[in-house]
Amino acid sequence: MYRFVFYDAVFNYASVSHNVVKVSGTDFQQCTVTSSNGTLTSGRDVIALQTPGRKWYICGVAKHCELRNMKLVTTVLPQMAPAPSPSASNTLAVPTIYGFVVALFGSLLLLLA
Repeated sequence: MYRFVFYDAVFNYASVSHNVVKVSGTDFQQCTVTSSNGTLTSGRDVIALQTPGRKWYICGVAKHCELRNMKLVTTVLPQMAPAPSPSASNTLAVPTIYGFVVALFGSLLLLLA
């Protein structure tokens, strides 16, 4: 399974030959259009993928869905919280330790010289 991050689904097609119909999971499997409420016909349709869940789309023209497999299912995952920014103590830990190691190594060099 692949995961992609995008915010819109863009359908580009010849509007005289195709369309995009939002359907249910059952209609998707059977390639049936039970309602024309979700039919898009502009040829360049942009659908915002904002709500989590599965979304099903098919071409409702003739038998394009059945014979040409012109269909798409996508799963929109809930938005993840941004990663926390590093705290000040974590940011200073590496330079402090590095400085201590350099000082210790420099002291050893002076003792061996």
